[in-house]
Amino acid sequence: MRIALAIVMVIFGGASAAAGVPRCPWSGSSLRRRVALPFPSMELVLASGSPRRQELLRSLGLTFRVEPPEVDESRLPGEEPATYVDRIARTKAAKAVGPDRVVLAADTTVVFDGHVLGKPAHPAEARAMLAKLTGETHAVFTGVAVASNGEVSSTVERSLVTLLPLTDLEIAAYVATGEPMDKAGAYALQGLGGVFVESVAGSPSNVIGLPLHAAARLLRAHGLDVLNR
Repeated sequence: MRIALAIVMVIFGGASAAAGVPRCPWSGSSLRRRVALPFPSMELVLASGSPRRQELLRSLGLTFRVEPPEVDESRLPGEEPATYVDRIARTKAAKAVGPDRVVLAADTTVVFDGHVLGKPAHPAEARAMLAKLTGETHAVFTGVAVASNGEVSSTVERSLVTLLPLTDLEIAAYVATGEPMDKAGAYALQGLGGVFVESVAGSPSNVIGLPLHAAARLLRAHGLDVLNR
């Protein structure tokens, strides 16, 4: 029995090591295996001032510090949406990294018909964005990055969102609430804008700004297991 048990342990242990860590299909980055560290020994920092991301992270029962970094979020000429959000998320995480801390950062953008839609600069732009998205399906990309001990891991998630057909009056009334003004794509799934969303293919939390499954996986790779702490 001891010999059989030893053989099983060798087989499964070897298979795990050979399999390695899955690579992100969007950013091409990999998740490194680490020895799990005691959760209380590491400070978790959210490198974002987004109230939505803070709410999502709190929903996991986590305690964290909020430190939004100063980052130029301009998109480079010809930069693909997935590459763009991955770069910004990694830059945010790297700026806030320090000793005995794990930093989580994210960046979200909306893409429709090949065009990247960021946060509207004014109500007229918000109305124009919603007029494009109404009755159509668009993509939401979120780059998530975690940094600790000088290393940064990242991944990119994509969700597809379909909005109901909206009238000009409905769009004007929604923009007048002010909700669209700090949201990529000019709407909030978790707010009043949720009544316009017909369907979501993929992670709903990704659309809000932080795909929880991806964030948890990256945190685990850096020693913070949200389920065992």
